Amino acid sequence: MLHLVSHSSIILPMVQDSIQVLQTQGYKVTKPRRQVLAILNGAQRPLSPYDIQRLLRQQGKHLNHVTIYRILDLFCSLNLAHKLLSTGGFVKCVLGDKEGCHRFMVCHRCGTLQEFADEGLCQEENEFTRNFDFHTKYHLSESSGLCSNCYRKQHQKQGNA
Repeated sequence: MLHLVSHSSIILPMVQDSIQVLQTQGYKVTKPRRQVLAILNGAQRPLSPYDIQRLLRQQGKHLNHVTIYRILDLFCSLNLAHKLLSTGGFVKCVLGDKEGCHRFMVCHRCGTLQEFADEGLCQEENEFTRNFDFHTKYHLSESSGLCSNCYRKQHQKQGNA
């Protein structure tokens, strides 16, 4: 089953849900973790640790980038955030515990990001890797291209040129 969620339109209590995951997994909900969660939740695009540090400083909060990296690593290990291969930036996980591997479509023009999970594709990849006696822990997949709005604008421009 395919589950598709646009990062730009998501309105979820991500911070509270993430806090619950941290607690359930036995992690302390520290002030720095709450701060990074809040920044990720409000982000409209992938953020680097330095972006997060800059945004926190604008709010009068100070975390060093090493602490931010460690927090992001923890969030990724708990599926609370994802690191995008194309940008190196981090985004909140909007699918939560949906079955299947989380994948992304990223518009290289406007930065629009859509996250989706496809159980069937995940199973196919697991079967493929088992043919090589390889046991997959997780899959990373990202498609880069143009979202429908940017594609339409590009073709309108070409038609007017």
